[in-house]
Amino acid sequence: MRCHEVEYRIIGDAMQVVEVDLDPGESVIAEAGVMNYMEEGIAFETKMGDGSDPDQGLFGKLWSAGKRAVTGESLFMTHFENRGVGKQHVAFAAPYPGTIVPIDMAKEGGTITCQKDSFLAAALGTKVDIAFSRKLGAGFFGGEGFILQKLEGDGMAFVQAGGTIVRKELNGQTLRLDTGCLVGFTEGIEYDIEMVSGLRSMLFGGEGMVLATLQGTGSVWIQSLPFSRLADRILANAPALGGKSQGE
Repeated sequence: MRCHEVEYRIIGDAMQVVEVDLDPGESVIAEAGVMNYMEEGIAFETKMGDGSDPDQGLFGKLWSAGKRAVTGESLFMTHFENRGVGKQHVAFAAPYPGTIVPIDMAKEGGTITCQKDSFLAAALGTKVDIAFSRKLGAGFFGGEGFILQKLEGDGMAFVQAGGTIVRKELNGQTLRLDTGCLVGFTEGIEYDIEMVSGLRSMLFGGEGMVLATLQGTGSVWIQSLPFSRLADRILANAPALGGKSQGE
């Protein structure tokens, strides 16, 4: 199924909104709870599945929903369709401060692998699936980066990330980064998880027990402030939860 062709605009800087333009009959899918506003011609419906395969039966939808449950996402997705007259608009916002990354899937080879909680919305026809890290042992210690999402299609997709986004182009090179800082990567990139060498580095380095290793030829998107890191800092400085107050 070819993806619907949608236009969009990114609004704002630190807490962005993506506004999607839909012609009559066009649709976009989104994670539950991320819709910000929509015009009166937009109708929405919560469905099991991403709608990329209209001939998919009940078993297939249940299987897809079960895989989404493994990632901690909702079993359902919301489908927004323009049933009005003329162009209509619907907007989506990330649940935390950061950046919305628009990705033209057709220009990126048709497949993007990203962090399990980074998918925000996409043109109808985009397949949202899951992928696992190859090193299961290290993955269990790694937490973030063990289970990934795979987006497939030829339309626009939007992913959310924390802080500033850095895009790196690899040409047969290797890049290592904190597992939580990874946003996504294109085909041609091999993804793995490796344990930090040395007991001292593991215990006192402050960088966690594992690193994500990306090698090959393609694009990698990196976020400067993953939400998990931001949440840890907030909790560590919350007096009600045993953290330190500003004056201490």
